[in-house]
Amino acid sequence: MLLKLENPSLLSRVIEIVSELVTEVRIKVNETGMSIVAMDPANVSMVGFKLPKSSFSQFESDKEVLGINLDSLKRILKRCGNSSSLILERKENLLSIQILDRITRNFKLSLIDIESEDKEMPSLEFSSKIEINSIDLIDSIEDCAVVSDACSFIVRDGKFIIEAKGLNAASSEFSGDEVKIIAENCKSKYSLEYLQKFIKGAKLCDKTILNFANDHPLKMELKTENMELDFILAPRVETED
Repeated sequence: MLLKLENPSLLSRVIEIVSELVTEVRIKVNETGMSIVAMDPANVSMVGFKLPKSSFSQFESDKEVLGINLDSLKRILKRCGNSSSLILERKENLLSIQILDRITRNFKLSLIDIESEDKEMPSLEFSSKIEINSIDLIDSIEDCAVVSDACSFIVRDGKFIIEAKGLNAASSEFSGDEVKIIAENCKSKYSLEYLQKFIKGAKLCDKTILNFANDHPLKMELKTENMELDFILAPRVETED
């Protein structure tokens, strides 16, 4: 396996985001590109990441599975500069990482055995799909985090609402002029601790797609020409006494 990226900053930022949810992953490399699917230790969220073959300037690989400690990989990728290129090469139980700039810097990362089943992103059905400007979503989530530890995504009468209620409250309301709404009336509540981690990924693209339904998992989709990043989050279902 030998992969070369001319601009590794996107990979570096994604690995940093994913490392906030999981500590170890299987990175799969095959004829379509590089991918990660992982579930956080609390079984509350999942993350899926795809970096297509076309994103690489050099791509020589059969099917590979790399067991990686993300904190270690994150630290190495942070050493890349704005003009750096990155070469990843598997050498037995090591991942050789070269950062090419004015000088060539070499790192060796030990591959690890990860004892867990291979995961796939689940196929879920949703009643609501919202396409929103990422900056508006980020602001709304951060507003809610000021007053609570959870927020609700609501579709009501053709409007999309993000709100949090505790002793205090915060909300943002969007009409069909501001967001694209393909949805029926519904409401679902989610942990802001996880959403705040997810929206770091929203900074990578202009638009974010939110898929949800009544008291149903959320799927957040982030796509650019060069990557796909998806998150799934279990709802916070409140029981009545």
